[in-house]
Amino acid sequence: MGKMKTHKGASKRMKVRPGGTVKFKKAGAGHLMSGKSGKRCRNLRRGGKAPTAVAAKIREALKS
Repeated sequence: MGKMKTHKGASKRMKVRPGGTVKFKKAGAGHLMSGKSGKRCRNLRRGGKAPTAVAAKIREALKS
């Protein structure tokens, strides 16, 4: 059986941190920011952290 391949789409969007948590950039911060409140824009600037239930599947997809 061959090696597991890295899911390239996931690898471009998510990173696994040293502790095993998965970080990603939140959606909706690309454009049309004038219609969003300042608080919402600031919170979109901060990255997101994947829930532990989903993080295991993401880590599996990012294994090379």
